Amino acid sequence: MNLLSGLEKFGLDQMDTDHLFEEEKSDTPARKAPEPVPKKEPVHSETEFLLDKSIRCPVCDNVFRTRMVKTGRVKRMEPDFDLRPRFQYIDTNKYDVSSCPQCGYTAMNRYFTHLSTGQVKMIEEGVCHKFKGQKQPKEEPMEPYSYEKAIERYKLALYNTLVKKGKNSEKAYECLKISWLYRGWIEELSKAEKKDEKTLAECRKEEATYYEQAYEGFLKAIASENFPMCGMEESTVNLLMANIAYKLGKVDIASRFISMILTSQAASRVAKDRAMLLKEEIIAKLHGKG
Repeated sequence: MNLLSGLEKFGLDQMDTDHLFEEEKSDTPARKAPEPVPKKEPVHSETEFLLDKSIRCPVCDNVFRTRMVKTGRVKRMEPDFDLRPRFQYIDTNKYDVSSCPQCGYTAMNRYFTHLSTGQVKMIEEGVCHKFKGQKQPKEEPMEPYSYEKAIERYKLALYNTLVKKGKNSEKAYECLKISWLYRGWIEELSKAEKKDEKTLAECRKEEATYYEQAYEGFLKAIASENFPMCGMEESTVNLLMANIAYKLGKVDIASRFISMILTSQAASRVAKDRAMLLKEEIIAKLHGKG
């Protein structure tokens, strides 16, 4: 059947309608639709998220510059299982310490200005009199800290905390942060085309050592100090300890901290949800072993 039958009365020629939608052949080559140009992801440098801030040393009164993170510019990502904070394009843990290049006094930013008169004297005698000062150029280019440099600064902070007889929680938190930095360094080294297996092995060993020290330190702090601890409420510390204990293979202790969170009236919904997820993971692992 011709779809156009009956039009002959109008004097029109009969047309073939068997291939009604066949593309018309043309001598002119068909124009191809332009291929979409893939959007290039912008390359971000850690420097974009840093600023230099001048601060005064509470021990020697020297004014020096320290590198800080532009908190308004960084994008928070999902933290690690043990609450290690993660941000896009930058590891903010590297910049949580201030260190006076003149006298050697070093501390995490939250503790830097909190010194008693007695602690100042202890640091003067135990750190400043021995410290070999470092000259800080007036116009030092703002370069990101390497993991090696950041870890060195945290070790200086831990040394100062020992000298000033700081709390167990402060020492434990510094050990935890150092462990996290080694983890970040491991991640960085693992992305390299040619992996430095020797450095990777050393980093893994150091990460485990400081992690164990953090665990022991927080156990002692929980038994002897009041909350909040290192800026963390009790449920946050319990969640942190549950995850650390589980990572170290101490399932009974991890379960005990989980129970404390789930039965706490003060614990947030987020803390309880995370604790429940860890509980389910522990149960699944135990059943898997069985």
